[in-house]
Amino acid sequence: MTDVRYPFTAIVGMADLRLGLLLNAVSPAVGGVLVRGEKGTAKSTMVRALAGLLPSIAAVDGCRFACDPAAPDPQCPDGPHSSSGTHQRPSQLVELPVGVAEDRIVGSLDLERALTDGVKAYEPGLLAKAHRGVLYIDEVNLLQDHVVDLLLDAAAMGRSYVEREGVSVRHAARFLLVGTMNPEEGELRPQLLDRFGLTVEIAATRDPAERAEVVRRRLAYDADPAGFAARFAEQERALAEHITAARELLPKVELTEVALRQITAVCAAFEVDGLRADIVMARTAVALAAWDGRTEVLEEDVRKAAQLALPHRRRRNPFDAPGLDEEQLDRTLEEHAQQDDPEPEPEGDGGGDGDGDGDGPGDDGPDGGGPDGGGAPEPSDGGAPEASAPDADSADSAGEQPQQPVPAQQPAPARESAPVAAADPYRTKLFTVRGTGHGAQGRRSPAETTGGHTIRARRPQGALGRLHLTATLQAAAPHQVARGRSGRALVLQKDDFREQVRQGRESNLVLFVVDASGSMAARQRMTAVKGAVLSLLMDAYQRRDKIGMITFRGSGAELALPPTSSVEVGAARLESLPTGGRTPLAAGLLRAHEVLRVERLRDPSRRPLLVVVTDGRATGGRDALAQSHRAAALFAAQGTASVVLDCESGPVRLGLARTLAGQLGGSAVSLDELRAEGVASLVRENRSVNPTRSMRKAA
Repeated sequence: MTDVRYPFTAIVGMADLRLGLLLNAVSPAVGGVLVRGEKGTAKSTMVRALAGLLPSIAAVDGCRFACDPAAPDPQCPDGPHSSSGTHQRPSQLVELPVGVAEDRIVGSLDLERALTDGVKAYEPGLLAKAHRGVLYIDEVNLLQDHVVDLLLDAAAMGRSYVEREGVSVRHAARFLLVGTMNPEEGELRPQLLDRFGLTVEIAATRDPAERAEVVRRRLAYDADPAGFAARFAEQERALAEHITAARELLPKVELTEVALRQITAVCAAFEVDGLRADIVMARTAVALAAWDGRTEVLEEDVRKAAQLALPHRRRRNPFDAPGLDEEQLDRTLEEHAQQDDPEPEPEGDGGGDGDGDGDGPGDDGPDGGGPDGGGAPEPSDGGAPEASAPDADSADSAGEQPQQPVPAQQPAPARESAPVAAADPYRTKLFTVRGTGHGAQGRRSPAETTGGHTIRARRPQGALGRLHLTATLQAAAPHQVARGRSGRALVLQKDDFREQVRQGRESNLVLFVVDASGSMAARQRMTAVKGAVLSLLMDAYQRRDKIGMITFRGSGAELALPPTSSVEVGAARLESLPTGGRTPLAAGLLRAHEVLRVERLRDPSRRPLLVVVTDGRATGGRDALAQSHRAAALFAAQGTASVVLDCESGPVRLGLARTLAGQLGGSAVSLDELRAEGVASLVRENRSVNPTRSMRKAA
C-alpha cells in the first residue's frame, strides 16, 4: 500500500470531468459536481487526485473544525479563538462510505455524560473534518435519501446542525462536494440531482491507442508510485498555481448584461424548474472566465456552463435520461447575443443595426426558439428491437392462429410479435407488505426506521441511539434512594438508558413476473399492460424500491432484470419486450421463487412484494395450470406478499388470474382497478393491509 496519490495530470482524457472538478476548485460556490459513468472509468482516482492540487489552508491551533484564523466561526464548539495560534495544513479529502450513519456524518453528543456530568460533550463528524476541503461521496445514489438530504443541505448552507434532546450544536461546514455514481445501479431523485451544481457524463474511451496509454500509465504507477508521481510533479505544480491564480482573479470577473441575459434565456428555453440553474450557470461562467485568465464572461463560457449545469436538471419524469439539445442551445444563445439594450419596452429596439434582427428585449419565443418541449430528444432504444421474429411485421396479429394442422391436445406455438409501445403511465394504488419490517428507509411498507414517529422505548441494542428521555428517567427513578442520591442530579447507571423505537416506512424489493406469451400479444392489450407495468415501475421509483423483472413465454422464463435500484433499466427492458409463444406460467413463478431465495440471503431485511402480470392462462403441458398453482402455493407457504394484475379482457372471462391470486395468498386487481381512485380507495386499502386498525374501528 502507498500514500502517494495518482497524479491528476497523468489521467488520460476525461476533459469534461477534469474541467468540472477544476471549476469547483476555483469557485466552490458552484455547488460541487456529480460524476455519472460506468464502472472502471477512473472516477474515484480523479477525485482523489484533485485534493493534492488544492492550496494548503491556515487553521486555528487546537480547533477540530479547521476554523480560518482570518474569519473564525463565532459558533464554533471549540471557540472562541481570539488569542489562539495558527498553523498551515493540507486541504482534507474526506470519503463518505455507503453505509455511513447519520451520527457519523454530523457528529454525536455523548448523552450519558450530558445527563450524569452535565457536560456537553460533542464528537465532530465527517462534515467537520471536510470543512474547507473536499467531501467525496462514492456511489452517492446508494446512500439513504435522508443522508443525501443532510449532506446537500449542509453543502448549500455551509453549516452543519445537530439537534438532539434539546441540545444544539452548529458549526461551519463548507466543502467542495463531489459525488460519483453508476446509473445502472439506480438514479438520484430529480430534487437531489438539482442540488449538485454540475454533472458530467463519462465513459471509457473506445480508442485502442488511448486505452493502451491508460493501461501503460497505471502499470507504471503500480510498479513505482513515487517515481511515477515525480514524472508529473512539474505539471502538478503548474496546475496548482493555475488554480491559485484563477481564485485570485475570480472576484474581478465581470458578468456582463448580455451574458446574464443569455444565461436566463437558456434556462427558460430548456424549462428547468426554479432558479438554481440560473445561479449555478452564472457562477460557472464566471469561474470559466477566471480559469481562462479573463475578466469578462463570453458566450463560449455561457455555452460550456449550460453543458455542465443543465443536463441533469431537464428530466421531466424518472425515466428521462439526462441530456441537452445542442442545436436548441446554440439557437437560444444566438438569439440573445445582441440584446445589449436593457430597456424592457417591447417596441424599443434601440435603433441602429438592432433593427435587422426583429427581436426586441421582450421577445422570448421567436419562431422555433420558444420553450416548446417538442424539440427535446426523448430517450430511445435505437429503434429496432433486439430480437424480433422474421414475421414481426405482421404485428397486428394476436399470434393465436396455427401455421399448420396440429393435434387438438397441443396448442400451436404462436408467432412472436414485435414490441409495442407502452401507454402513458399514471398514478397507481399503493400496494404494501403486511406487518412491520426493518429494511432500508423508503416510502412503501411500515417499518422500524431511524426516522418517523416514536412508538415505544427499549434498552439500547449496541451503542445508544436516540435517547428516550422519559423512559430513561422512569427506569432510574425507583433506584435513587438505594443509590444514595443526595443532590439535585440524578444517579444514572448504564442499564437505565432507553432508546427510541421509531416507525416510518421502508423500501421493498418489487419483483415483476410478466406474461409475454401469445395470449397477451394483441397490440391494444399489450400497450395497456405495458402502461400498467410502467406505472408500477414509476411508483417503485418514487417509493425508493429495488425492482426485478422476470418474463415468461415460449418454452421458459427469463430473468430480464436482476434486482436493482435502476428503475430506468426496467423501463427500457419493458419497452423492448417482444411477445408470442406458449404460456409457461409455472416456469415464471418458479424462477421468481429462486430469485427471491437468493435475494433473502443477500439482503435479509428487505421484504419482497411479488407482482404477477398475467391473464392466468397456462399452456405447455397436460397439467400446466395445476403446475402453476403448485408453484404459487410455495409463495403462500412462505407468506410472500403478492399482487396479481389481472390482464384478462373480453366479454367472456374465466377468472383464472383471480384463482391464481388465491393460490398465492395475495390479491388480484384488474387494469381498470389499478388506477388510484382517491380518498375512498386509499381508506379501503389501508383497512385491508392493517386489519388490527380495522378491528379497533369495528369495536
